[in-house]
Amino acid sequence: MAWSRPVGWILDHVVYRTTVTGKDNVPTGGPAIFAGNHISFLDGPVMFGAAPRPMHILVKQEMFKGFLGQVLTASGQLPVDRRGDRTALQRCKEVLDAGRCVGILPEGTRGSGAAADINGGVAWLALNSGAPVVPVAILGTRIGDEHLDSVPRPGRRFHVSFGNALTLARRAGESGRASMDRAALEIRAALSGHVQDSIQLSGQPLPFADARQDLTAVAGTPADDH
Repeated sequence: MAWSRPVGWILDHVVYRTTVTGKDNVPTGGPAIFAGNHISFLDGPVMFGAAPRPMHILVKQEMFKGFLGQVLTASGQLPVDRRGDRTALQRCKEVLDAGRCVGILPEGTRGSGAAADINGGVAWLALNSGAPVVPVAILGTRIGDEHLDSVPRPGRRFHVSFGNALTLARRAGESGRASMDRAALEIRAALSGHVQDSIQLSGQPLPFADARQDLTAVAGTPADDH
């Protein structure tokens, strides 16, 4: 996966102009879950290139075909069935248990990126691995009323900000379901709050919401491409 790090850096700093803040908030060692908002198919690769540590990003299984599939596999990305894939969650937990990092876009699909809702996969991972969750605000990969499948022109300015890491654990006497619900709410609040703070600091607004959110995937939203 080492070769893919320079590729991500080139995407962020040669093809596009990406401002990165908050790297000091990322744990320097041990497992970590990067949870980013989702507005464009570029979000996963942009987050990958901006992060101070390598990560394995969940990518929809339809992308693992032909040459692209070989590249994704070689770069350490993880396939996931967005209709629901507990096998992918278990694979992510194994990666975290080994002290590595996982990247997830937990909103369910590309939309406004405000993180008003997230699915439960990221909460399950946080509770069952003990890994801290780092909220990631990704701005500029889609702007205004651009179509969900639009490709930003080279040279556009992106903004990626890593927020304070959040560690979650089950509480004594708390049921598994209650723990999951609480963890999901705390992660959603942390991510949505960080996105809003990043908008204020960067001056880069979110795009218009033009996609209905689909929160059925249990493994967290995979990146659409990488």
